[in-house]
Amino acid sequence: MPPRCVVRNCETTDERVRQFLVEGRIRLMLARNISFIRDEPRRSRDEFLPMQHQILETRPFGRLLRITEQGSAPKGPPVLVLAPLSGHGLPLLFDMIGGLVLDHDVHVLEWSDARDVPVGAGGFGLEDNISYAAYFLEQLGGGAHLIGLCQSALPALAAAAFLEGEGSLAAPQTLTLIGGKIDTKVNPARVDQLSRSRPLAWYEKNAISKVQAPNQGHGRQVYAAELQRTMLLTYLSRQMMSGGELLTKVLYDDGLDPAGHPFGDAFLDLIDLPAEWYLETMALVFQSSALPEGGLRCRGIKIDPACIRRTALLTIEGERDDIAPPGQTRIAHKFCPHIPEPRRQHYTQRRSGHFSLFHGPVWRNQILPLIRDFIWRAGLP
Repeated sequence: MPPRCVVRNCETTDERVRQFLVEGRIRLMLARNISFIRDEPRRSRDEFLPMQHQILETRPFGRLLRITEQGSAPKGPPVLVLAPLSGHGLPLLFDMIGGLVLDHDVHVLEWSDARDVPVGAGGFGLEDNISYAAYFLEQLGGGAHLIGLCQSALPALAAAAFLEGEGSLAAPQTLTLIGGKIDTKVNPARVDQLSRSRPLAWYEKNAISKVQAPNQGHGRQVYAAELQRTMLLTYLSRQMMSGGELLTKVLYDDGLDPAGHPFGDAFLDLIDLPAEWYLETMALVFQSSALPEGGLRCRGIKIDPACIRRTALLTIEGERDDIAPPGQTRIAHKFCPHIPEPRRQHYTQRRSGHFSLFHGPVWRNQILPLIRDFIWRAGLP
């Protein structure tokens, strides 16, 4: 029997070499992003925006953007991409937006960095997250197609249900949910189980910090980017040891523009999140299933997904997604029983993890055409 390598639990020379290469890549990513880690100097948000953009409206915790190809006018039906409020910025969605603009009039709800929001703007919780989505759908004037992915899938579903329940013409024509945590009790992921292992008070004590001067939001309570980065690097280490999808994307960037918009940099480009939102998400999404239990509200009104009747529903999952495992997104169909069968669809992408659902060739060649066709069919009489 060959001697066992006990360094970092590696079993073979090949594993040691792989770990050395990945750790070197991580160190390079961190070196290139040293401005983020030290918080000085900080780069402009607009520097990372793909293509050409127009700011349509700005609110304290988010802004509505219209994004088109360089030198081109908007084309196709209006689409609102509800960016995940997960700490990552728009650079992580470069592939997604770059594909959608080819056939759609793309709008994006981008979230503010909580460290830049003055305390006087008030708090921002999960209900506000849902309300912002509903508000910007209303601003688009009706007939829009809503896309929620990862964290934003649940507020997207909730906003659509709220608008339908109110009889609003702004209710989306279609709702596409990609790798989202609609019900974390279904096929729980590792993060779901860990989130339930401690009381909410523990997260308030250990995960929340205060923004310091000279940031505009000094004094605001946040879930800081620095702590998020530590968690992400831990996740990346697990992916490294298991040979997961994230390892491939870090070492071999299969994105639309790996030189100009590298996946590794986008993965670590993080913003501070409002403490109210973080703690409410822990309580209402991870430690309980508030949506199916009637525990979510928008503008003070209880949300009932069963109100959705006119909006067509498409759910998309990755077979190997370890963030939102299979079943957690598909369950949305059960909560929306009144959508006619011809206006609903589910798709599971074989051999796909979480990030391939919106980045790389799986997104471009499989998921994007599926969404485009679903939107097109929904517009037929």
